[in-house]
Order: sequence, then structure tokens, then C-alpha cells
Amino acid sequence: MPPIASSAFHSVASYPQEERAVRGAWRMPAWLSGTLVGAALQLQQPVLWSWPVYGVLLALGGVAWLASGWCRAWAGHRSLAAGPRWRHVAALGLAVCAGALALFALCGLRAGAYASHALAPGLEGRDLRVTGVVASMPQVNEAGVRLRMEIESALWQGTAVTLPPLVDVSWYGDAALDLAQPADASRQPPTLRAGERWEMTVRLKAPHGARNPHGFDFELWMWEQGVQATGYVRTGANDAPPLRLGSTWRHPVERARQAVRDAIVARLAGNTAAGDAGPARVAGVVAALVTGDQRAIDRADWDVFRATGVAHLMSISGLHITLFAWLAALVVRRLWCRSPRLCLVIPAPNAALVAGVLLAGVYALFSGWGVPAQRTVLMLATIAALQLSGRRWPWPQVWLLACAVVVAVDPWALWQAGFWLSFVAVAVLFATNNIANSAYGISARARFYALLREQWVVTLALTPLTLLLFGQVSLVGFAANLLAIPWVTLVVTPLALAGVLWAPLWSLAAWAVQPLAVFLQWLAAWPLAVAFVPIAPLWAGVAAVAGGSLLAMRVPWAVRALALPLLLPALWWQPARPAAGQFELLAADIGQGNAVLVRTATHALLYDAGPRFSRESDAGHRVLVPLLRALGERVDLLMLSHRDSDHTGGAAAVLAQQPLAALTGSIEAEHGLQALRPATPCVAGQRWDWDGVTFEVLHPAASEGARAGDTNASSCVLRIATQGPEPAVALLVGDIEQAQEQALVAGAARLAADLLLVPHHGSKTSSSAPFLDAVQPRTALVQAGYRNRFGHPAPEVLGRYQQRQIRVVESARCGAATWRSVQPLQVRCERDAGQRYWQHHMAP
Repeated sequence: MPPIASSAFHSVASYPQEERAVRGAWRMPAWLSGTLVGAALQLQQPVLWSWPVYGVLLALGGVAWLASGWCRAWAGHRSLAAGPRWRHVAALGLAVCAGALALFALCGLRAGAYASHALAPGLEGRDLRVTGVVASMPQVNEAGVRLRMEIESALWQGTAVTLPPLVDVSWYGDAALDLAQPADASRQPPTLRAGERWEMTVRLKAPHGARNPHGFDFELWMWEQGVQATGYVRTGANDAPPLRLGSTWRHPVERARQAVRDAIVARLAGNTAAGDAGPARVAGVVAALVTGDQRAIDRADWDVFRATGVAHLMSISGLHITLFAWLAALVVRRLWCRSPRLCLVIPAPNAALVAGVLLAGVYALFSGWGVPAQRTVLMLATIAALQLSGRRWPWPQVWLLACAVVVAVDPWALWQAGFWLSFVAVAVLFATNNIANSAYGISARARFYALLREQWVVTLALTPLTLLLFGQVSLVGFAANLLAIPWVTLVVTPLALAGVLWAPLWSLAAWAVQPLAVFLQWLAAWPLAVAFVPIAPLWAGVAAVAGGSLLAMRVPWAVRALALPLLLPALWWQPARPAAGQFELLAADIGQGNAVLVRTATHALLYDAGPRFSRESDAGHRVLVPLLRALGERVDLLMLSHRDSDHTGGAAAVLAQQPLAALTGSIEAEHGLQALRPATPCVAGQRWDWDGVTFEVLHPAASEGARAGDTNASSCVLRIATQGPEPAVALLVGDIEQAQEQALVAGAARLAADLLLVPHHGSKTSSSAPFLDAVQPRTALVQAGYRNRFGHPAPEVLGRYQQRQIRVVESARCGAATWRSVQPLQVRCERDAGQRYWQHHMAP
């Protein structure tokens, strides 16, 4: 924790206990604790209630608060030891209930008001002519431009319709869907700027993200951003072209951010030699530090930053803004002290505190006013206001107040990892009494050792929490942060910010980044730079966080040793696996494509690796690798049904993360993946047993193989079955079409199965009636993207399954689907487990 916050917390916590013991002071922390409980409970709601219900709860909260005051007055002004304890306990409980009811109701009312502006289901997929203003600086990538627009008006077939106030749309270039071809700047959309008013034809849909175990909640992120629809700009021959209607005065900060970002990129990467991506990558880091544009940083650089534990420094995070506030306060204090007249009017420490918070707010606003930045500014402002008011609160009460203010402004922050990392770090630092003196009254050497110990304490305390939230921790993070924090904070960031006033300083900032990048790449290349463990359940994670906090305390080592048993469940946690002779399928939610994880007692097979979304993103990097790490899974075999990109797009990322996995499938010898790992062709007749489970390839025949023409026809068909008189069977068929289905039926292949992965995502060219009659599945899984451009699954195909009373489970409705051979009639849907009101629910 930087000294500005340290001194603020310390100043309100350093008074003698007898001076802080104000009668009735417990009432405020009880109410603050209740507000946190109320917000947490409201976020558990699967659906929102009507506003009158929340109104009644809010009124009950007011009654409870008045009742707590009455109980306190009834108990008198005697101390707790002398007064009637049950009255004090009742008053305490009523204060907690008052806070919980109040914030529960307020959160529900806010959520209901926000949800009332959601996109009408009937407008999804329609061609809408909209007029709006670009609300933030556009994000340019190889596929086109991503825009956030404030909608002013919308027409559908000439009739005015109501749309959400804020939407995100993509304007793709001509070659956006052809990922094999290099991006052509001449075919990109025109340059767009924040504040411009445009008229364009768009197709929208509700925000709908992938739902996987331990995965990123895209819909909650969009909810917090205030975005209630996503889509793309229509630029076809039959569509009215987009029209720029002019500039507006709106969003001046975003216009300034865009101008600065473009200037940084033009100066640092404009003269880049062909094939030299280094300057462009450094420009991305400098632009991110100044404007908060994290997408300017290359994905490979992000991997290095995460591996070394310094990712928080390369974006506008809470720690970054707090450090900036400290630097600003330090500068203002020293300048203020040069004027005796100013010091007589306002003491220098107070002036420095106010200036630090205000300048941090300006920096956060210019960097995009992201959710982490908002939380940090609110926390700093709360602490500063408390100190300036002269109130003498102990640090736990100050900590509670800061938490309550942040949660009141943004209740959904409770579901964000950054919230817990920030506040747990603050609580641990001050519970350990880390700063014993004023931040401004100690020597440089003492400050260095204090900061060194701060980093060590934070590392000890946050490592279990990081493992709980992310399933990984950087083992070189302590060493990396010791250098990166002062270097980025005291050298790179000031130079980058000063470049706004004098552009040549950006070149110095870029120069300063380069040696740091080399050092971080060297650390990231260490064999044990990052430790990955399966994500433990909540109880084990909470115990581990308590153990890490105890290790950081200033208590005897005999007491700290008690933390070790608390750490063990999280460190050695292993998810339950199928019993011997049984298997489990997890169909990941990866959009339009296939990716099915098959697990036995001691082995794992991944059937297909999902799609490639762009040149910088694929299902392997975004979904499968984090999922495999969270489950602690070691893949023995990666089977790629055929070479289409919606089945092989994430294979490279999976192979990089699974160095011992063998590769098989219907991919040609010249396929790029062959260079990463030689692939064995899948051929009908191949058979092996794992842990009492039989795996058998039914198609293609050896004479067919991976043909260069119709790749769907060469899809690997895999049969997985338990052993015994009544085996449980799953059939994975890739993108085979009716001709291959007929061949399998005619060849009397063993097709009967309990679970069928629907051929070709439910295309019209597959799932023929004879094939379904031969398989007779109880459950059919469809892996297809929400409102995908192919129309999968086709209505007539769904009709054939319904006629045979086969249960169809769609990934767009279900999320990740889990099926177990011991319970062949049940499918667990990730969207049904832990359902929350902000998540998108498809119409029946």
C-alpha cells in the first residue's frame, strides 16, 4: 500500500484506545457490515423482484435503523460491561439488519431500472437504422473497429423503436472473416473518432458470453460497463452505407484520450521497419500507461506480464492510481512547503492529501474511468475525507467504510477479483501494523525496508487468494515487482505522462520500457516461473487466505505455524474424477465450434479445440487452456476431427500448454499444426482402453483420410463406451454429413449411444432420419454460437430430434454441458448452476 493511503489509515488508527472508545461507536461498523452483507445477498438473486418489494424492504431497513437507536437509548449510556447486554446485542443486530435491508433494496431497485432498458428479443437480428454518437475511443484491430455508441434514435422498417442507451458494435473490414489472409489497411473501415455522430445499419443481440466452469463472466462485465447490446455494422451491397453526420462537443475526455493514443502510436511505431514489431509493442505499453488502452498491448506481452506478476502495472489498476496519488501528493507537499503563507492557510499534509486524491481522479478519468479506477478513487476519497474531518476511527472501521462506499456505488464489484485483491491487501497491511510512522517522517533507507516488507507481506497474504481466484501464481513475481514497481512508477509512467506536454519524452519512456521487457522475458522463461494448481472450492480458498494472512502477521512463529494446515487443502486440492470403468464428458462453451473434454479415472482426451476468433484470439487461449488449468487436467490425447478452423483454431494454444499430449486427427501432412507436433491419422478400426473405458474410431476409412476437398467427410467419428452388458455410450461425430451417416449405417457400425454430439452443429446437411434411428440417443449436444451466421441448429433438424423425443441440449442455452456415464439421463448445464439475474436467458 503506498504511503498516501498508509498515512491516512495510520492517522485515524494511531490514537490511544481510550480516546477512540466513544460510546455507541459500534453502531456505525455494524451498519457498514450490514450493507456489505445486503449487497452480497442481492447479488445471489437468480431473478429480480418487482420494485414494490424492494420498496418495502427499504422501508423496513429504515425502521430497523430507528429501532436500533431506540434500543441503544434504552440501554443507556453505560459501558457494554455494565449495561444490559441483550439490549446492546439487539441494537447491534438491528443495525446490521438495517444496513443489509437498505443496500439489498437499493441494489435491487438499481438493477431493475437498468434491466428495463434491455434490448427487446424481437429486435435481435433485425436490420436497424440507428443514429448515435461514438461514446469512447474506438478500438482498432486486424478485423476492423470496435465502437461504443450512445443511441439517439433507431428505425426498423421505417418505424421508430427503442434501443438500449449504450451498445457495442463492430465494423468489420472486407477480409475480416478470412483469417488466413493478412489484414489489408485499404479495406479497413474509415477512421472514427469519439464524439462523432454517425448513422448506420446494425444488427444487434443481447450480450451473450461463454459460460464455463471458473470462466470469465462476460455478461457481468458488460452489465458493469452499462452496455446492453452488441452487434455489427451492415455494409453489404443491399444495405444503406454508414454516414458520418458530423462532430459533437460530447465526450471531450474520450476525444483527448484518442488523440494522445494515436500520437503515441504514430511517434513510436510510425517509423517501424518492415518485420520489426518491437517498437509497436513498446508503443502499446506506453499508450496503455497513459490512456488505459489495454488492447494496445500485444497478447504475447500480456502473457509475459502475467507470468511475472506485473500485469497490474501495465494497465490502469488500483495500485497504479494509488501510487500516482502518492507521487502527486509528495510533489504537492514539497512545493506547498516552499510558501509559508500557503502553509498558514492550509497545512501542507492536508493540501498534499487533497491534491493527491484530485490528481488521481483526473488520471483515472483520463485513463478511461474503468471499474478498478473508480473503486480506487472512491477508496482514496473516503479515507482522505475521514482524515480531514478529524475523526478518530480505528483502521478496521475505516476499512469497512471504504468497502461500503465502493459497494454502494458499484455493488457488482463484489464479484470482481480486483475488489478482493485490493481490499484484502489493504486489510493485511494494516493488520500487520506495517507502517509504524508517518509516511513523510522516515528516512529513505527505512522507507526502502518498509516497502520491501510491504511487498513480502502482500505476496504472502495474496498468494492463496490469487490461487483461489485464478488457479495460478507467479513464483518470480516478488523479484519482478521489486524492480518493476519503482521503475514503472518512478521512471516510465512519469515520462509517459509528461510526453502529453512534450512528445519527445514518449521516446524516453519507450527506451525505459525496453530493458524492463528484457528482464521480464528472462524471468518468464524460467521453468518454474508460474505455478498452476486446480481451483479449490470456496471453503478451502477462504481457509488458505486466512492462513496466508496469519503468516504475514507480527506474531510468534509458533503461532504462524498454525497457518500451514489452513494452506494445505487449497494447495493440494484435486477435483473429483470418474471412478474406474466410468467416464465423463464436458462440452465446453466455445461458441461456433467443437471442443469436448473426455475424462476417465486417470486419463483425458480432448476432442477438437474450438474456433479461432481472430488473429490474436482463439478458443484455446481464451477458454480451453484456463479450463484445463482450473481442473488440473493433463491431456493425454488431442483428437482433431478435421482441419476446419472452428475445430482446430485453439489447438496450438492447447498443445503449448500440454507438452505431453499426443496429436491425432484428420489433418493433412502440410497442415501448420504438424510443425508443432506430428499428428497420427485417425482411421476406422483404431481402438484402445483407458481405465476400463473403450475408445474406438468408426470413421474415416484408411482409404479416405484427410482429403483436401470436402474436409467434413473425413471427420473422425469416436465411440466411447463403458464395459459390461449394458454399456453407457457417447458418440462424437465431428462434421460428418448425410453421405457419411449413410455409410456408417450401411456398414453396420455400432452407432447406438446414450449421448450424441450433433453432427455439423445441427446443419441441414446432417442428422438424417436413418442415422438418428440407428443411434437412438437419449441426449443430443449441439455446440453452436448464439445467433450464429449459419443458423445452426436448423429448425428442421431440431424437428427430427423432437419427433424421436430426443432431448437436445444447446451450448448457447446451456453453457458448458457435463454428462457422466453413471447418470446417462442427466446433463449439468453451467448456465443453470449459480444462475444470476444479469445473465442472458434465451427465449424458449
